[in-house]
Amino acid sequence: MRADRLVSILLLLQTRGRATTAELAKRLEVSPRTIHRDMEALTASGVPVYAERGSKGGWRLLEEYRTNLTGLSQPEIMALFALKPTQLLRDLGLGKAGENALIKMLAALPAAQRRGAEYARQRILVDIQRYQEQVPWLSVLQEAIWQDRKLRLVYEPMEGQPAERTVDPLGLVVKGSVWYLVASRQGELRSYRVSRILEASVLDEPSHRPADFDLEAYWHKARADFRAKIPSYRVQVRIQEKVLARSNPASHWGQLEHCKPAGDSWLKAQIRFEYPEQALGWVLAAGAGVEALEPLEFRKQVLEALSKALALYQTQARPVS
Repeated sequence: MRADRLVSILLLLQTRGRATTAELAKRLEVSPRTIHRDMEALTASGVPVYAERGSKGGWRLLEEYRTNLTGLSQPEIMALFALKPTQLLRDLGLGKAGENALIKMLAALPAAQRRGAEYARQRILVDIQRYQEQVPWLSVLQEAIWQDRKLRLVYEPMEGQPAERTVDPLGLVVKGSVWYLVASRQGELRSYRVSRILEASVLDEPSHRPADFDLEAYWHKARADFRAKIPSYRVQVRIQEKVLARSNPASHWGQLEHCKPAGDSWLKAQIRFEYPEQALGWVLAAGAGVEALEPLEFRKQVLEALSKALALYQTQARPVS
């Protein structure tokens, strides 16, 4: 609804200070032309919104203007109370604070909306808990970020020896259940896996934060760059539908790219792995319900591995008691 969109624009400008037409259009999933019409509507209704030109321009509100249009819709209430990331808040030492905040919000809602919040809480549970990495230095990183202070780290990379380095901390990102520190070192933005930090201490020296740094934008770009560098090994297989349903290629770091029916409950599929060893492990684990087709050298590797397994069982056959 347009009224909801106008309120969203107003609150975004009030909280962020500035937003471009492109940013608002992407956030609200409308066209730039629609945003321009909405701005005209806000101006006509007396809202002091104006445009600034230039590389750092965009739409702004007069600094002294504030709105109290902060009422929550029923879907917004359900989103807040159903998708609370409690474990992540506990990692940051904010578990109790998060629960108290939700309780206060719940108490402030009208009775009818409180029922909607409870409805969502009892019907949707988001459990992101998987293997929990040890992050004993997370609170130290958080302190440095809040206080805008430099960090001294002892970091152990995936390959190589632990080394000390001094960084300007910029933010924390959690992907799944894995925490990352985004920091600047010698003018270059980098990501550090928090579980590989062996020591951390906050320095007295103020950190430098680039004026145009945006944590979310950096992370999306870094993730895209990382994916582009991941090696690819594609295989084509013939696989039974029921086997594909239970033997997810993702268990061996594979991704199903496309598949089509091949008759009698069989499918022909193309799957992308990072390395041939991952593809081989998945095919062998899937058993007789999958046949490797291409590349031919991969098919030969599968046959060789099966021959070795068969020979092992034939030479070491034992009577069944």
